[in-house]
Amino acid sequence: MTETGEDIRVRSPADDSPEDIYAEDGSIRTDFRALVGAAIADRDLLFLRQHVARLHESELGDLIEALQPDQRIALVRLLGDDFDMTALTEVDEAIRLQIVEHLPNAQIAAAIGELDSDDAVYILEDLDHEDREEILAQLPFTERVRLRRALDYPESSAGRRMQTEFVAVPPFWTVGQTIDYMRDEADLPESFSQIFVIDPTFKLLGTVDLDRILRTKRLEKIEAIMRETSHPIPAEMDQEEAAQVFEQYDLLSAAVVDENGRLVGVLTIDDVVDVIQEEAEEDLMRLGGVGDEELSDSVREASRSRIPWLLVNLLTAFLAASVISLFEATIEEIVALAILMPIVAGMGGNAGSQTMTVTVRALATRDLDIHNAWRVVRREAGVGLLNGVVFGMLIGVIAGFWFQDVNIGGIIATAMLINMFAAAVGGILIPLLLDKVGADPAVSSAVFVTAVTDITGFFAFLGLATWWFSVH
Repeated sequence: MTETGEDIRVRSPADDSPEDIYAEDGSIRTDFRALVGAAIADRDLLFLRQHVARLHESELGDLIEALQPDQRIALVRLLGDDFDMTALTEVDEAIRLQIVEHLPNAQIAAAIGELDSDDAVYILEDLDHEDREEILAQLPFTERVRLRRALDYPESSAGRRMQTEFVAVPPFWTVGQTIDYMRDEADLPESFSQIFVIDPTFKLLGTVDLDRILRTKRLEKIEAIMRETSHPIPAEMDQEEAAQVFEQYDLLSAAVVDENGRLVGVLTIDDVVDVIQEEAEEDLMRLGGVGDEELSDSVREASRSRIPWLLVNLLTAFLAASVISLFEATIEEIVALAILMPIVAGMGGNAGSQTMTVTVRALATRDLDIHNAWRVVRREAGVGLLNGVVFGMLIGVIAGFWFQDVNIGGIIATAMLINMFAAAVGGILIPLLLDKVGADPAVSSAVFVTAVTDITGFFAFLGLATWWFSVH
């Protein structure tokens, strides 16, 4: 019981409930975090081993993120060999680096040796080259070769994400030999759902699902029950493209092959789920112009990641301001124009953002390509026209009554129609153009779409007003 009388449940080996340390909103319970903090301060190893070391890796990762920086390092040091290094794959990169930088390389090497290769690579890839080499040098030869091979593949590729532990057998083995091999061999993955069939050069020939193995008589040859490999993943393939293959064909695992078709690893659904989440977060962050920023980043790091696109936005804002300056005399004569200008620009900006978001996501998922681009452009243009008519009429009526001037209402209604149409067209054409020239539309589209809607909105509204009142 806590001082407030609240009963705290902590995980026991037989308790698999994920709610033990979580509050209703999904965060780490304040009282549990306080108990852990007190145990760290008191160096209470018994409490930490009983109630922290037993946590699932994802729970331990959440707890680490909830602790203060000095508490995180102290916790890892106190637990020593009892600390599950896999938990570091569940935290922000900045927190992971902060922790490993304070650990001796010998301790990291000992922990790395107990991890699956994909988790080991995830931790090693962010370390300095010297530290990484020193850690790898302390690992057994076979493990060192596996990890080096994975680290040699490009960042964010399937080769970086793959697990190098897999089960592979020759086609002439019987089912009985394969089963005996899986029972007797100690150096196999902890869990797997497929057995890969290879020739003497490790070229991939096919796969056999475990359920097929269990349903087949022992004397049957593997080559008789294997099937051609379902969509092998090239090791150089981008991890996002690999995730799309999993999604399209409902895969649980897939072989990863090198340029010669030789089996080098396996990509599993748990890794793909992480990729999908990371890519979705990355796209969302880039749409906001904040790049790879994480919550654990310092003020300086966060500011540095945001400044570049804010500077570009400042330049486009000056362009919009220069458009306004062209109609300074008209604004001085008709004050209502200054009041209504932000409405035209703001509505256009929001409409452009909607189209841009849909377009960028469609490009990321490969749903938008050269074959359907024109149809989607026409659809978005139609949406822009329809919305422009609806909101143009609405704001026109409101502005006409507000300023008791039907001319003002008509001008802003027409300007709204023009800008909503421009926003829709710009919202799809700008990402398409940026993607065509090799730029990342998720990062750079927002600034340019905003510039288009601001400039078009101001020019249309003030230009129409100047022309209308000059001829009337």
